[in-house]
Formats: sequence, structure tokens, C-alpha cells
Amino acid sequence: MMRKNGARGGAAGPPNMHHVAELAGVSVATVSNVLNHPEKVAGSTRSKVEKAIEQLGFTLNQTARALRSGDARSIGLVVIDLTNSLFVDVARGAQEQAQSQAFTLQLASANNDLAVQDAHLSFFDSARVSGVILAPMQESDEQIARVRRHGRPVVVVNFDSKLTDSCRVLIDNERAGYIAAKHLIDLGRTRIAFVAAHDDYQPVHDRRRGVRAAVEEAGGAVTLIELDTVDLDPPGGADAGRRLAGMPEQERPDAVLAVTDLLAMAIINELTNAGISVPEDVAVMGCDHNSAAWGGAIPLSSVSMQGEEMGRAAVDLLLGELRDEHGGHVHRRVLLQPHLVVRESTIGRERVPV
Repeated sequence: MMRKNGARGGAAGPPNMHHVAELAGVSVATVSNVLNHPEKVAGSTRSKVEKAIEQLGFTLNQTARALRSGDARSIGLVVIDLTNSLFVDVARGAQEQAQSQAFTLQLASANNDLAVQDAHLSFFDSARVSGVILAPMQESDEQIARVRRHGRPVVVVNFDSKLTDSCRVLIDNERAGYIAAKHLIDLGRTRIAFVAAHDDYQPVHDRRRGVRAAVEEAGGAVTLIELDTVDLDPPGGADAGRRLAGMPEQERPDAVLAVTDLLAMAIINELTNAGISVPEDVAVMGCDHNSAAWGGAIPLSSVSMQGEEMGRAAVDLLLGELRDEHGGHVHRRVLLQPHLVVRESTIGRERVPV
């Protein structure tokens, strides 16, 4: 509902042509004519529209105009960490899709630092990119809202932001944790250790929930041991691996599910160094299909995160919003499904499909 002074009660984002039309009591087509062909509009009607524009502080979406004229052709992509190949895949997919639409993609990594992420967003905002794709690991609503207030759409990738004023492209991380744990359970493993850190990261939290659901579904036949470590990088995995190797054999888990592949590979190294056979004694798998962890002596089972598809979908959503001049865009939440990638670390070399 419009307030008498022209402010939009509780509305998020900048005013658009629909708001102007509602306040002036005219059609959107009439507002468009006032802006683009004022000679076609009667003076009294034009005056009402101009007054509504002034009250609302409306400015025409110049980005949409520039898209049609071919002037604005840049997209900013900010990812939380380029050492994880998920975000490399997101960037690759986004770049391919952007190039197919004659756009350039500018990439920045936040190095797991929210302040650095904010600085990159501010830079892209000041550089007047057409729009921004953001792949965070934590809530970034204030940063997103600031960019959107300046008239630039933001699409969020791999994080289900509470902010409703943006499109989102997600992988079902709860499903990823579930299918990883279910794989180990189906192999007959009955003591599963879930190794993780940073439960404040939404993907980690969601994968943990999926793991718990799979174990609960198995009834009392499977025991879950939750082992938290200091971080998601190899040092954290090495620490967890040493702790697991040091357990008495009768108490040691017969399977380990690490929330990231980097953790899993470091755990494998520590177990094998201690003379514990993988997967015969302990099956080990990761959960994010990180190519940085594919070089070990024992190929790692994991879960594919559909990174390239996320990147392509994010560009499509961003361009859809950019091309909407009249304010009719409806934000979408796209949920992609992960799938299991089975390798030697859980089923042994002889069972790996050729």
C-alpha cells in the first residue's frame, strides 16, 4: 500500500514503473510514454506521473536500456574461496554462459573473509557492473541489500539467503550429506564418523543434517560419531586422522565421512601412515567433489556439486532480471540435485567400474 507521502511501506529495493503507475493512477504504458515519448501524453497526465516520480525517487533502469543498446556487458562474480574447485566450476559455467550472451565476467575470491567479500562487492558496485553473482558461505544480507539499493541485481549461489529480494541457485546440501552417508550404510558400515568444522557455514550445517537423517533412518543398526576439527583444510583433516588412528581398534569407526574432500584426503593419509587400510579397515569419503583432492594414491569417493550448472543458471537468472525494464521480474530459487561419485576409497580398487 502506498503512503500519502509516496513512500512504499515495507517495500524492499528501488521503486519501479509499477509503483509510479500505482501512485499516479495510470497504466505502466503511460509511465513508459512519459519517460520515452512525453509528446504522446496529455499535459495533466504527464504532470501526475512526473509528480509521482519525484515523490518516489524513481530512476529509470538504465542497465536494462544499456543491455538493449549493447553498452553494459559486465558481470561481477565473488566467490568465497577459489581453492575449492566447486567455485572454480561455478566460475567456469558462469563465464561460458556470460560469453554466449556477449558479456564479460570479472572474478574475485574472498579467501574465506567476509570483510574481503564486502570489499569486492563494493568495488564491483563502484565499477558499475551490470549485476553481481555472489557465492558466500555465511549470511551476507546487508552486503547484498546495499548493492541492490544501487540498482544492481544480485544472484546468490550455493547459499540459501534469508533475503527474499534476490534469485538463488542452490545445490541440495542436505541431500548431499544424506546420499553420502547412505552409500556407507549400504556398504554395511555400522560406525560412521562425520568429520566437519564451521557449522556456521550453511553448506556444512545442511550436510550434517543430511548425514544425521540417513543414520536415523537406519535405526539402531548404525552409530554416528561426530568429530569436529579446527578447519576445513588439510591440517584439520590431518588432526582428525591422527585422532581416529589413535582410537582402540574396537572403538574406531569403520567408515569416515568428511564434509569436504580436502579433509577426507588428509584423513586417508594419516590412516594409511598408521597402517590402517582404506577402505578395507575404514572406508573414507568426502562430500564436495573438490578436484584439488583427486591426486592421492587412493581415489576418493565423493558427491558431485553441479558447480558449472550453478554458474550457468546464475547468469541466466541475472540476465533475466537485468532485461526486465518494467518491474515484472519474479525472483526464483533454483535447487539442483547432487549425485554420488563412487571411487576406490569406499569400495576398493577391484569393484571400481572400468
